[in-house]
Parts: sequence; C-alpha cells; structure tokens
Amino acid sequence: MIVLGIESSCDETACAVVRDGREVLSNVVYTQIPLHQPYGGVVPEVASRAHIEKVHGVVSEALARFRANCPGASLDAVAVTYGPGLSSSLLVGLNAAKGLAMGLGVPLIGVNHIEAHLHTPFLYDLGADAPGPGPESALPALGLAVSGGHTTWVDMPAYGEYRIIGQTLDDAAGEAFDKAAKLLGLGYPGGPVIDRWAKGHWNGATDFSDAAALKALAYPPGIKVRDPMPRFPKGHPRAGTAALAGLDADLCVSFSGLKTALLYYVKRNPPKDDAGKAALVAAYQEAIVGTLADRTRLALRRRSYGALIVGGGVSLNGRLRAKLAEVAADARVPLLLAQPKYCGDNAAMIAGLAFHRRNLVGEAALAVDVNPTLQAGD
Repeated sequence: MIVLGIESSCDETACAVVRDGREVLSNVVYTQIPLHQPYGGVVPEVASRAHIEKVHGVVSEALARFRANCPGASLDAVAVTYGPGLSSSLLVGLNAAKGLAMGLGVPLIGVNHIEAHLHTPFLYDLGADAPGPGPESALPALGLAVSGGHTTWVDMPAYGEYRIIGQTLDDAAGEAFDKAAKLLGLGYPGGPVIDRWAKGHWNGATDFSDAAALKALAYPPGIKVRDPMPRFPKGHPRAGTAALAGLDADLCVSFSGLKTALLYYVKRNPPKDDAGKAALVAAYQEAIVGTLADRTRLALRRRSYGALIVGGGVSLNGRLRAKLAEVAADARVPLLLAQPKYCGDNAAMIAGLAFHRRNLVGEAALAVDVNPTLQAGD
C-alpha cells in the first residue's frame, strides 16, 4: 500500500510518500525556521501564511520524486495530520489533503501527530536496509514523544493503541529550550544551540562561534553538575494538582518553574562571558534531560515493556540520547530512535502510521475538522 502524507501542524510544510508503512519513496520538508528566528519562536499567522504559499510546491515536488523513483506506481491513499497543532496551520494541510484525495479518487486517512512521532524509528529510505523488525515486534512498548510542542509518555500495549500515562503540565521540553536560548541571546531554535554549547562546556571549549565544530563534539562520560554551576529544579508536580487530570504526578513534569529559576539566576548572576553562559546552559540542559530520564526510568520499572520508542525533534539532543540509552540498558529493553531527518516534523511519519492505524478514514476523514488539542489515543 502506497500512501502520500501531508504534515502542516506547526512550522514545517511537508509531504512524503511511503510504501507499506515503512519504506520512504519520497520526502520533502520546507522549514520555516528563518521566518520565525527574528521572533524567537513560532508566530501562528506567519506560519499559516507560509503553509499556504508553499503547500502546492511541496506536494508537487514530493509527487515528482515519487514518480521518478517508482515509475508506474500509483497512490492508494492520502494521509494528513488533523491534530494536535496550530489550528490555522493544520487547516492548510487538511484542506490540501482533502482536495487531493477527492481529485485522485482515493481514501483520506486522518492521523494524530503525536502518535506519528512514535512511528518514526521504523521508517527507512528507498533502497536502504530496514532498521530492524516491524513495529509489532517492539510491543508492548513505552513511547516518549518529546518535541517543541509535546512531552508525553505513552503506553502502547498493541500497535495503534495509545494511552497517555504522563505528560508536561505546561511547556514542552522543546519550549523550555527555546525560551532559555531566547533569554540568553543564543538564537532560535533553542534546542540545537543549547546542545552545542553544552557539549562545548563539558569538553572545555573556549570558542563557541564555530557551530559545526561544537556539533561534532561528543559528550564525555561521567558528567555531573558541580559547584559553582547552578542546580535547577527537575519539575516534579505535586500530587492532587488539578492540571494532572487524573494522571500520576510521578510520571508528569512541569517546566515552568525551571524557566523561572533560570530567569532569576540570570538576573542575580549574569554570565560574564561565553564560557559562563555555556556552563549555565549545560546545567539547565542537565535539569531537562534528567527530568525526562527519571520519568522514563520509573515508567519502565512499573511495567514490562518490549522496547522504549522515542520520537520528536528533541530526541535529536545528544545528551538526551545518551541518558535514555543508559535508562533503556538498565531496564534491559532496546531504545528505538529515528534517523535524524525523521526526528522533527515530517510527512513520512504521517504516511507511515496511516498504513497501520486507520481509525479515521474515508468519508469520516473528509468530514473531520482540525483538532488543535488532540491527544494520543483519541
């Protein structure tokens, strides 16, 4: 089954074609990062306007690459993200997908963006070897979707079955990185630049102007926050908090206090130079990564899982990958991570998951509206 997917939930306009849920036949992503950099974050009006301008070209290019790679092959369905995300951005992709499905005379499949991130480790490129057995072999699995807009732990007893067991009560991990980078004048998006500066700190760098050199560094073993580095809170919400909505406080996080702690620390102790700024963001990153690792470790102890599946843009963070590898090894489960190009928002994950999960298809999908607050499992 060959599915074309469209993704426009935030600030990437993307289209991809995937065969049988895993083999990526074409993949095109237009990123809006340069448009939002002056603002230090995504501006919804700017995002939706860019989607309108780019969606036709992105879809056309993905179709052209598919036809060049697979002469004579045809599409069996069109899939699209209908939530969660920015409503004005979601509308662009959803309407484009509806029109395309009707024009081609193929079914439309609605896909949940969070669930799709947890499918990314199973994607592989045309002509490449599959990364391993299919999704069903990893079950039951613990999923962690961690991105600019989502930090969610998901219990996956079977493929296509999702139950949220923990999540952030306010900002997502990616937002916490972005706001810290904006506060310190490091640029946008914050996650990659903080990752680079933290690597520089732990490796004793003195020059932080060469992004490529910093990116190439590896985190040394035995990292530990030491005085005079600040120690930031790990965002443990109190049991009984209304925002938990019935979830276990021990598996949830709150990053609002962490951001506030950073703000007040900077006001009292402004960094004197780049080295001081690097030490600060390294400690801040350790708090975020440690929080994510602690909750994941606890979830893996509470139930026997076949794998830990991690997806989302923040899963590119080198320090997080290292910590989660330790957590998975301690729990004796494989850690499944996507190729870097499939970690951020993309349409291959939308088309891929649509092969496995078709709870919203055909006439029901054509009638659906965008759902900005859609949860995994809904």
